[in-house]
Amino acid sequence: MRAMWNDTEVPLGYLFTFRCYGTWLHGDARGSIDRFHNKYKSPFFPCSDRRRDLSQLQLRSKPVKLDDAQRACVDSAIREVCKHRGWFLYALNVRTNHVHIVVDISKLKPGYALNAFKSYATRLLRRGGHWNYQHSPWADRGSKIHLWNERSIQRAVDYVIDGQGGDLPTFD
Repeated sequence: MRAMWNDTEVPLGYLFTFRCYGTWLHGDARGSIDRFHNKYKSPFFPCSDRRRDLSQLQLRSKPVKLDDAQRACVDSAIREVCKHRGWFLYALNVRTNHVHIVVDISKLKPGYALNAFKSYATRLLRRGGHWNYQHSPWADRGSKIHLWNERSIQRAVDYVIDGQGGDLPTFD
């Protein structure tokens, strides 16, 4: 597919990623970014056992790992919010510790859409008895990658559908 440029100020879509609560803490060996050092293409903080341990002490519950029923619930909630708001859902993959969504939200601010996805998912999890804590099952914030052309949309869809290691087996 040819990279066709979008001549508007509105991206053709977004790749949203948000993580489950407590699954990637500051100090983790994978690196981390905090709100004071969140600059485009800036390096991650290096691994720090002390920082990771301090982060673990601040958790209000165990880290969240979604089981089959929870993943199905989150999948349903994401599809529901897209249908309700008229957003075009290109791809969705709910994993045990994170969620990827490729979607066209038109001219809306991406932070609004990210909050809607997390809110709908939390509400449905609570309704189904899958989340009984006061705090959110999601880590703060999330990634909002702008997709400006058809090629970037296709690459994001391929990543979400084929770049995650395939379907999860049933663990329950």
